[in-house]
Amino acid sequence: MMNRLEVSRDSSKSIQPKTPATAPADSAYSISSGAYSRSTADCPQAFLSPLHYEPNYAYPLIVWLHGPGRDEGQLKRIMPCVSLRNYVSTAIRGTSASVAGANGEVGFTWLQSELHVNLAEHRLFAALDAAQARFNISPRRIFLAGIDSGGTMAFRLAMNHPRRFAGVLSIGGEFPVGGAPLSQLSDARSVPIFLASGRDSQRYPAEAVCNNLKLLHSAGMDVTLRQYPCGNELWPQMLADMDRWIMELVVGNAGAG
Repeated sequence: MMNRLEVSRDSSKSIQPKTPATAPADSAYSISSGAYSRSTADCPQAFLSPLHYEPNYAYPLIVWLHGPGRDEGQLKRIMPCVSLRNYVSTAIRGTSASVAGANGEVGFTWLQSELHVNLAEHRLFAALDAAQARFNISPRRIFLAGIDSGGTMAFRLAMNHPRRFAGVLSIGGEFPVGGAPLSQLSDARSVPIFLASGRDSQRYPAEAVCNNLKLLHSAGMDVTLRQYPCGNELWPQMLADMDRWIMELVVGNAGAG
């Protein structure tokens, strides 16, 4: 039986099927001493500081964009499977309300219209300013990551502002279409990409993954693709691989500050 996290309502490296790890309980990380906090102001966001935070160390920052039907609180669910020590992390809320689940819970998602992209950018940079005001963040080690529609928006924002990000990660989120996402191609080529997909996914099928890979290769992008023997589920192993990929970049650019 697959172990999975229920976090979604519903030069290229090799494609490697992975064995799922055991998902942590919700209580795997004790939220205490102000380590986790949320804001419900104009730019709803959440923050999670690393265990044993060291203010004299410039941390990498992960900005997480949740999946459809969720909100910024997803951050405390996924980070125990990434790392509770290596990063400061923040999450922002999707730009459009959506109803998900049998009980009609209201969550949020990400739309690709100009209005919603602009709103996402506003929330992103407000979160970056807030994170840098609260924590010691390395400005050259900021990573955008997301799942499903959040992964697509992570792509969009990273391509729109390639000089601001050290890498972009999408789990089950296709590359955006329309709005000239590769208009800054020269700078975008410097942004490494981690792309994860489920082999049997219906929302991001293998054909779409292959088309995206061809596009990114033809554009000269640095892409790492990981394919997993699952559908739309998010496996803890995907997040563990995300941690390894980011840390390889961080260690490889240790002198960049």
